Amino acid sequence: MRLKRLGWVVLLGTVGAMAGCASVGVKPWQRDVLARDDMQLDGSPLDSAIDDHLYFSKEASSGGRSFAGGGCGCN
Repeated sequence: MRLKRLGWVVLLGTVGAMAGCASVGVKPWQRDVLARDDMQLDGSPLDSAIDDHLYFSKEASSGGRSFAGGGCGCN
């Protein structure tokens, strides 16, 4: 009896978790909010340029932030 109750609890928990993920995604009416400049991952181009300069200076190679390996030849 106890094992059967545990099975029901697990089943209901699984169904609840799956139902919670059913609405994942961006709705068409939400895209205008997410397209704003302050919602971008790269919100400030000046800060990104400074970061790129820092990474370039430290790594001694172009694009040190997005590419593997460093300026020393090690990967």
